Amino acid sequence: MPAINNLPDSQSRALLAAYQAASALKRRRIWLGFIVGIACFAVSLHIADVRPYVLWTHIGNFGGYVGRMLPSLRFDHLFSDIADWFWGFKRWMALLGDTLLIAYFGTVAGAIGAFLLCFTASSNLMPNWLIREPVRRLFEFCRSVPDLVFAMIFLVAFKSGPMAGGLALAVHTIGALGKLFSEVVENIDMKPVEGTTATGASWIATVRFAVLPQVLQNFASYTLLRFEINVRSATVMAFVGAGGISQELLTAIRTYRAGDPSAILLLMIGTVFLIDMISEQLRHRLAGMEKKP
Repeated sequence: MPAINNLPDSQSRALLAAYQAASALKRRRIWLGFIVGIACFAVSLHIADVRPYVLWTHIGNFGGYVGRMLPSLRFDHLFSDIADWFWGFKRWMALLGDTLLIAYFGTVAGAIGAFLLCFTASSNLMPNWLIREPVRRLFEFCRSVPDLVFAMIFLVAFKSGPMAGGLALAVHTIGALGKLFSEVVENIDMKPVEGTTATGASWIATVRFAVLPQVLQNFASYTLLRFEINVRSATVMAFVGAGGISQELLTAIRTYRAGDPSAILLLMIGTVFLIDMISEQLRHRLAGMEKKP
């Protein structure tokens, strides 16, 4: 401000006018974006047929259905009532184990595919767009199609529920992790790459010795995060016949077996919570390793 005050009046007025014009333009853009956002939200309410009155008058049905799913627990017979509630515990845990293994297979297979392709999708390592762009489009295709759609396609092709679910998660994981991995590679320090290339190392050797040491911990962290997501996705794979615990949940809901849907849901939620907490701890440890000299 002191420097501006020392300017001649004509220049000060010109600078002030330019600043006010830029500020006014920024405010108009903010208001325009706000109005467009409100308009899009109103259109989305209409397209989704969301009617506030109907929502308000029928919201109680949701709570009523949840209440009907819960069993009647008596204090003097608490343990026996809980045992009756979780009568299929062993069977449900076995199906839940199948769900976790489907998610694990999809995560590992997808992470391997993303790892092998991500370096060719990175602009700093692959300047040839004829190779880079098709790989990027492949990643976009894999993550744009919902995993449930892939599961239905694989069910038609292979006639096998669990394998279809695992392959669907693997394909979707390739797309999601491929994008994340390639972005990590594009943000590396290029000095080790330049030094390795200057020694006459091949492209593969450059990736092995100059790139991998910088990205492996981030790769592992993103893979753990993706495993959490795949566990949640695998719990609904059976809705299209792709194996796992949700097939039992769907059957319990359709047959109105009192208490069974809530018991299965509690097991699914508890398992997802546990995996999320373990994965979070592992990712934090990896992040701590990155900060160490």
